[in-house]
Amino acid sequence: MHRHPYICLLGIMNQNLQTQVVIVGAGPAGAATSIYLSQAGIHHIILEKDRFPRDKVCGDACSGKTAFVLRKANPSWMQEIFQHEEQYLPSRGIIFVAPNGKQLSIPFGSAIHAGETAPGFTSPRMVFDQFLFDKIASPYATVYQNAQVESLQRVEGGGINVQFTCAGQTHSVNSPLLVGADGDKSVVRKTFLTDKNLPKAYAVGLRAYYKGVSGMNQENYVELHFLRDILPGYLWIFPLPNGMANVGIGILSEVIRDKKINLRERMLSIIQTHPAIKDRFAGALLEGKIQGWGLPMCMEKLPVSGDHFLLTGDAASLVDPFSGEGIGNALYSGMLAAFAIRESITANRFDRSFLQSQYDAVLYKRIGDELKISATLQRLCNYPWLFNFVVNKAHKSPSLNKTISCMFTDMDLRAQFSKPSFYLKMLFNR
Repeated sequence: MHRHPYICLLGIMNQNLQTQVVIVGAGPAGAATSIYLSQAGIHHIILEKDRFPRDKVCGDACSGKTAFVLRKANPSWMQEIFQHEEQYLPSRGIIFVAPNGKQLSIPFGSAIHAGETAPGFTSPRMVFDQFLFDKIASPYATVYQNAQVESLQRVEGGGINVQFTCAGQTHSVNSPLLVGADGDKSVVRKTFLTDKNLPKAYAVGLRAYYKGVSGMNQENYVELHFLRDILPGYLWIFPLPNGMANVGIGILSEVIRDKKINLRERMLSIIQTHPAIKDRFAGALLEGKIQGWGLPMCMEKLPVSGDHFLLTGDAASLVDPFSGEGIGNALYSGMLAAFAIRESITANRFDRSFLQSQYDAVLYKRIGDELKISATLQRLCNYPWLFNFVVNKAHKSPSLNKTISCMFTDMDLRAQFSKPSFYLKMLFNR
């Protein structure tokens, strides 16, 4: 029988706990870690500060990386998702709009798995996170909701003690391994890593839900608008089920500070006055509030583990610097963290050196090049003329358009974006 995920809410608590792993946070990173730990037969406790279902401010777009992690955990889960288009909208590509207004449409790829209708999808986090949370249920997982972490302390002889409050009581749990899946304000990261290891590239995003935005792509392509007055940031418009759209803006924190940008006013101004945007919102209605959150982007390799702990998702600063995607990397890092934990428990090694060899090294080998290239692309956004140049050339050359499309699925090709020779070849039409 699966353990009830609302155990803390029912007041059924042991005040002094022992477990193999403690996970702080039950979002995509924490859920993926839990799902793969359960598959390995590893007992663990999850401490979630909120109660599901709960919202999470986000762009709501899920790429092929998300699909890969879910499919690997259970092939039927992606099929289940695509059976409910009222909750999950199939998405087949991305549109980049250059500062000069020219568009570049990039399909996500033609490979579709059996029972699935698209390489990616969009879904409100209220819906998708609940989907993941429901998949946690397992004899190996115990989830405490409305659980507030009060302190994290190293235990003499090894391990970490977590003090937390839940249902009006204070509780304690000891474990040899702690997973920080607690987002951009991670208490695990702040406790065990110094300020010098905090991300240098931090962006702020705003998200709004609109109903009735016109001009959406028939294949539900997500849109990134690199408008001149918000570079190196961008405005996004992501189609959602039921005629809704996730509309938002993301800009580097340092740019906001230096230029004294009021992000909410800037976003609304673009929606209301920008020549290429305003007509699409003429009949649209804002539903709910405009909300903001932090985007800890990975511009360089930073440590994501140490003695007795691992960091995943936003806590590990794994937001893609160019696309802003965080869900796929959160799920992927959670999966790899679970694999590393399995090796750690088997070897009875919980030290920094072992965890970094089993987790940091593997994580950056898998997605490090992708993040490095995205960081380069993000820096190139400081040069709107270069962005315009690439898109203009792609419009005139079907073969170049196809090459750029392939770059977003082939990392070796995508690396060409960071090489001056790529732009010289375009300049001379080679």
